[in-house]
Amino acid sequence: MSRLGLIAGGGALPLAVAARCEAEGRPVFVVRLSGFADPHLARYPGMEAGLAEIGKVLAALKKADCKAVCFAGMVNRPDFKSLKPDFKGMTLLPGIIAEAAKGDDALLRKILSLFEAEGYAVEGADDILGGETMPAGALGAIKPTPEQMQDLRKAIHVAEKSGELDIGQGAVVCDGLVLAVEAQEGTDAMLARVAGLPADLRGSPAARKGALGKAPKPIQDLRVDMPVMGSHTVELAAAAGLAGVGGVAGKLILIDHAAMVEAADRLGLFVWGETP
Repeated sequence: MSRLGLIAGGGALPLAVAARCEAEGRPVFVVRLSGFADPHLARYPGMEAGLAEIGKVLAALKKADCKAVCFAGMVNRPDFKSLKPDFKGMTLLPGIIAEAAKGDDALLRKILSLFEAEGYAVEGADDILGGETMPAGALGAIKPTPEQMQDLRKAIHVAEKSGELDIGQGAVVCDGLVLAVEAQEGTDAMLARVAGLPADLRGSPAARKGALGKAPKPIQDLRVDMPVMGSHTVELAAAAGLAGVGGVAGKLILIDHAAMVEAADRLGLFVWGETP
């Protein structure tokens, strides 16, 4: 089984990918991106690197005999002027910055092409996790009402339209009103923002309403930036008074399916996979 080079950003997804490799006996080498990667990833063989230390990363992956790479986790767009590139990074940075000006998706495609040009296969986190994506229909015991389903479908639609403009992957809708659209802050911060809205605009633990919907950007490469949900997403949605969460079936990675369903059933939220 070939060694995987895991390029790890923030959040739970890189931890899940590393744990799956370990469970299946697949050797893994974790590149922990400075300022983003979870400290617990240090238990795996690997190294820490800055975003612009491309030569250092490529040399380490080659020395570790990695044949494939996986990009997982959240990385906020950097201030390119503050980066400290190595020699390889200096030669590549102008092209990277030029693509970044076109949007996040163009930037990601550029990064992928650099690793593919070095001979690495790019594997999606969902494939490594065994296809643990959102199935169609209800995951837990709770099913959305017709009104809640309308909110969820509108939230997914808004997320898709937002994705067409390369803005984000999520939206929150309550009683047909768009309460929030995800941008650079990420899903967690968006849900915290919703929780801070006036009570008459959103639901409450005693009277839940509204939904979070997530969808991939239509032009993005799903090997590197498929939307993610987990039990933490459910907890934050519950704190915001929402009735449930959902996304496009087959195009939303689930972090710890069992924990997510347990949290949803315990808190009284639905989790729904909408058929594309």
